[in-house]
Amino acid sequence: MVQLCSTIASVRLLCRCRGKIPRVSVLVGEGRGTVRRLQTSAHRRTVMPAWVIDKYGSNEVLRFTKNANFPIINYPNEVIVKVHAAALNPLDVSMRGGYGAATFHMMRDPLNIKQTGSEFPLILGRDVSGVIMECGLNVTYYRPGDEVWAAIPPWKQGSLAEFVVLSGNEVSHKPRTMDHLQAAAIPYVAATAWSALVTTGGLTKDNCPKKRILIIGASGGVGTFAIQMVKAWGAHVTAVCSQNAEGLVRGLGADHVVDYTAGPPEDQLKALDKFDLILDNVGGGTEKWALDLLRSWSGAKYITMVTPFLRNTDALGIADGMMRTGVTVATKMFKHLSQGRHYRWGFFAPSGRALDEVAEMVDAGQIRPIVEHQFSFAQVPQAFQQLERGHARGKTVVNVLQGGPQ
Repeated sequence: MVQLCSTIASVRLLCRCRGKIPRVSVLVGEGRGTVRRLQTSAHRRTVMPAWVIDKYGSNEVLRFTKNANFPIINYPNEVIVKVHAAALNPLDVSMRGGYGAATFHMMRDPLNIKQTGSEFPLILGRDVSGVIMECGLNVTYYRPGDEVWAAIPPWKQGSLAEFVVLSGNEVSHKPRTMDHLQAAAIPYVAATAWSALVTTGGLTKDNCPKKRILIIGASGGVGTFAIQMVKAWGAHVTAVCSQNAEGLVRGLGADHVVDYTAGPPEDQLKALDKFDLILDNVGGGTEKWALDLLRSWSGAKYITMVTPFLRNTDALGIADGMMRTGVTVATKMFKHLSQGRHYRWGFFAPSGRALDEVAEMVDAGQIRPIVEHQFSFAQVPQAFQQLERGHARGKTVVNVLQGGPQ
């Protein structure tokens, strides 16, 4: 009884009314001698401005609203981030048209309780840089006011809004040497490249100096980040790109550049020494010849970022799509393993811990953002149009703080 009274006494509610909306602070006892402060926002919000889509389609489905649902913390490890800048990726254009809808619906609703289309209104945008506004009960590493960045999983509401809610494991402290617009250009490609090269490829800063790495599609977002990361770790990098991107990839550190417009790249690459790892951002017929460029029986890996997984689940449904995908990847893995080479698929994986490592590399001057276009929040449709034109060698960044249409 004494302990119960002590616990009750440790909870003090202090209300100070400002008009009709109070500011509330709650002091919660977590044990003897320990008090933790929980605080709501000064002004309670239920809606916010955002760019949404209400159905899948072309650029016309984008709609600005000031009445998007304000995100709420549902789990104790979540945080609410006020968005300062967002960035668009080719995935956002594909998602606008419905790409991956079946799989992402399963991730949002694994028990299939909600109806099809319950994701609408859907907010796009995979990159965010901003400031922590609220923290869940179990979040101890961050505090309101911390500047953070994150790569948002595609099954969650995105960053083309004033606020976004994320797991504390998905966010990371923003690099000190970058502003929000620069920082927003990095997280999604960084998390994707890290997942492919480190988690799947087994690369580390310790084993990279002895590796020969080939990056196909080196001038895209993932490619330009991958070049910088493995070069910072001491690898020898060969990049495949067009002639007009050669200056860019050499400037990022590529040791050798192959121009695919000058003739079949496989013919040029066969004259070089074999590789320890190949990162393929192009797909298609590339894997028909790329695996022959790997060292045999040495643990060499071919990792492709272009897989049929989401296309299969969209076309066949989750069960049949996953079955076909499993058969496809298993067949290819065993086929190439018999020849002494490892065949792997690479996927995006959100990771605040990986972004912690990347932030250190950024602040050390080893990684720089490649920003090609900047738009205000009112210009989101134009940003999508620019991205759709293709041939981008940098991120399309949106300044969310510049407000939406009036």
